[in-house]
Amino acid sequence: MSDKRQMKSAARLYAVQALFQMEVSGQTTQAVETEFETYRFGATYEGDEMAEGDSKTFRALVDRAVNEQARIDQMTDRALVAKWPIDRIDPTLRALFRAAGAELVAAETPPKVVITEFVDIAKAFFPEGREPKFVNAVLDHMAREAQPEKF
Repeated sequence: MSDKRQMKSAARLYAVQALFQMEVSGQTTQAVETEFETYRFGATYEGDEMAEGDSKTFRALVDRAVNEQARIDQMTDRALVAKWPIDRIDPTLRALFRAAGAELVAAETPPKVVITEFVDIAKAFFPEGREPKFVNAVLDHMAREAQPEKF
């Protein structure tokens, strides 16, 4: 994988983590973006070096997820089963759907690439669970709504 692609993939993961952190801590967009770029990108934790993230991708996803949250949450709600509105799902999944939704509404990356990338992130967070399949189904529905011309 090229360095640029790897940095974009890392930026997506960091965006999910940042959105999760903002929800649980109430931090502002500015504070969480600065913290991640200063302390998380390329940091070493317990001997494991974290990937360097692409700042432009990271900020675009976080900013769009925040600015278009109502639209993205509505898209997510329509993709979820009626009994499971977005506020009832796992906060990690909620952050993932917001970050992925931000990339889908931007329509700069092919939807299948966005889906694959965020399913991989779901696998990282839920290696043993059924969540990656669930994420794939929800994101497919969201992608078809956001970019119907691509299907």
